[in-house]
Amino acid sequence: MKSRPAWRQQWSTLLLLCLPVLAWASETAEDGVVPAARVPVIALIIDDLGARATRGRRAIELPGPVAMSFLPGGRHTAELARLAHDRDKEVMLHMPMQALGQKTRHHHAGELMAEMPQPEFLDTLARNIAAVPHVSGINNHRGSLLTQTSSNMAWLMQALFDHGELFFIDSRTTAETVAADMAVAYGVPSASRNVFLDNEATPEAVRRQFRELVKRARRDGSALAIGHPHPATLKVLNEELPRLEAQGLQLVPVAQLIERQKERRLAWQESSSP
Repeated sequence: MKSRPAWRQQWSTLLLLCLPVLAWASETAEDGVVPAARVPVIALIIDDLGARATRGRRAIELPGPVAMSFLPGGRHTAELARLAHDRDKEVMLHMPMQALGQKTRHHHAGELMAEMPQPEFLDTLARNIAAVPHVSGINNHRGSLLTQTSSNMAWLMQALFDHGELFFIDSRTTAETVAADMAVAYGVPSASRNVFLDNEATPEAVRRQFRELVKRARRDGSALAIGHPHPATLKVLNEELPRLEAQGLQLVPVAQLIERQKERRLAWQESSSP
């Protein structure tokens, strides 16, 4: 029997090696557009809203589905939350939580404290949720002590699970946080902050952090950033957000990013199972 020429054997081997790449390419539309499930996504949260009306309105005017997170005791919280909802922005509660080194006697009204009895803790949480109209999720304000206290996070996540309609974002104000793990344990939709945009509130620093956000989204498929209504932050975001689509990225609501990350985890688990 006549053997195949060496070049044909080499070509067949090369074709087999390329099959995974060809399979990925077959999912791309004929016009070269990457399927939506493969486009890296970014979500943004603007924190600390509610105290200043002008800054709040400027934040709400940011282009695209940027989430707005309101302090429950802010003078303008209810008014701005309704405006954000009317402008199709996600509305979140920026939940004050006890920080490391903070004395119990120095806490503010509406702040969750580690030493609170459970009934007081849950009552404070419920009042804060009720203070923000159209709330769809929560992220922590400060909380470097509370988010590493398992018992408090268990109370919080059980309450959010019972509520049934709220997600949780761990702002990661401490590397020792257990909040995201507790959210998973209690079945609460959740994600963690990847980038703080404006620890240094200058245009150059914010732009540098925004580039880091884009880098992470491209690497991991998704990334979440938190910023504040500083003039420098709003200036950079007004410039950079309209450019995302041309860079092959998509700005999405926080809830959509959570769902994307969940789908990626499930797909990875299925591919890793025997």
